[in-house]
Amino acid sequence: MKRCYVENIQLLSAAQLDASKRSSTSNGLKHLTKWWKTSRKTVMPPCLLQSTPYKGLFILVLLFVALEYIFNTVSETRTDIFNSSTKVEFLEKSAIHYGPLLKTLLFKAYSKNMSCIQQARRLNSQAHLKAGNFAVSISNLDYVVTIPPFLIWNITEIYTNNYSVESPASTFSNKVNIDNGTSELERSSQDGTLCPDVSQNLYGRVQIQTYPVPSVQTLESRFSWLQPGGHWAPSNCTVEKKVAIIIPFRSRGEHLLLFLQHMHPFLKKQQLDYTIFVVEQDGEGPFNRAMLMNIGYIEGLKARTYDCFIFHDVDLLPEDDRNLYTCPEQPRHMSVAVDMFNYRLPYPAIFGGVSAISRAHFKLLNGFSNSFWGWGGEDDDMSNRIRHHQLYISRYPITIARYTMLTHKKDLPNPHRYDVLRKGQQLFDTDGLNSLKYQLLMRKEKLLYTWILVKLSSQHRR
Repeated sequence: MKRCYVENIQLLSAAQLDASKRSSTSNGLKHLTKWWKTSRKTVMPPCLLQSTPYKGLFILVLLFVALEYIFNTVSETRTDIFNSSTKVEFLEKSAIHYGPLLKTLLFKAYSKNMSCIQQARRLNSQAHLKAGNFAVSISNLDYVVTIPPFLIWNITEIYTNNYSVESPASTFSNKVNIDNGTSELERSSQDGTLCPDVSQNLYGRVQIQTYPVPSVQTLESRFSWLQPGGHWAPSNCTVEKKVAIIIPFRSRGEHLLLFLQHMHPFLKKQQLDYTIFVVEQDGEGPFNRAMLMNIGYIEGLKARTYDCFIFHDVDLLPEDDRNLYTCPEQPRHMSVAVDMFNYRLPYPAIFGGVSAISRAHFKLLNGFSNSFWGWGGEDDDMSNRIRHHQLYISRYPITIARYTMLTHKKDLPNPHRYDVLRKGQQLFDTDGLNSLKYQLLMRKEKLLYTWILVKLSSQHRR
């Protein structure tokens, strides 16, 4: 490069000397211009010509680094997200770790909404129990990213109020059995205190096994620790809140077996008091996912007073055990990043796939609409209901809320779903839990799950 620089200086000096000689004539400037146009094409320094491809590659590398620095979207894992074991409900402080592009994806009109977020944060402690009296309107927010209340590397800090903290070496030695999710620490605890908010058995990414498809007998033998109805709860501590997993189902036998194989160890590792309900629609008519989830809510409460409900498609498997299946303070959309969508959020207001809602909020929202027959629409209507009642959709970061979708034939979309959506706000108070009509054909507590077979009323078709 130094040689190139010297040769360029020599060329410019020669050009200046030649220009001074021609300046005595009236057309010297024209001759200089003509000489420069000709000479720069023919006497270009060889080293500059040889370095052109490398210079282009160097420019591309610089451009790539600049995009990473500005938009912050190349690196998949941002350890900054997990550098606090404090439970944070809003991303106000942590948002500084994101570039402008990602900040735009996280918040709609971020800068305009910051004052609204600050007001909502002050009322957040009351929002869980008094959502109907939520004083500040945050309906213009698409969603808010919440930080999971833990950090893998200093996770023992969370348990100071519940357990005596062990040394890092002893904590690391607590190995987890993949099938049953138990650890030495869990078995050794004999007191009857409350279970911690976050289990010490969590390690991050989990293996997704889709082949071979297990049999019912294999799963029942493997998960013999389950109680009838697909229920489990820790025996060494008491879980403060009870969780019901609601699966709308029809004609997906292999998917259900893969789901049960994956979810029971997953949920047990999180030390949850949970029950899995499979709500099956009888007959061959159009599938109504929303009605089945409403039925799961009603039938679940007949068995037990659950604190929150997680509505879960049978073809979605979580990839990270830090994606907590716990009761959210605000409705939580859990399947943020799905492999089928290249681990990107399809659109900000989406609420489909997997979602968690507390019992109080689900009652406030009047459940899902019963009017969506066929694929699509019911999750968008629920998203509208959430904003209408001045709640907001919360999400974990895309590095944690990741899911694998099992392959299947797509159902035909409901051609009238947009018409129902447009009328939705007029029907929020009359179309939902209070208008639900169905016939219970069978209810049976199997070892792996509680099976509920229902026949849906056609009165809900519009």
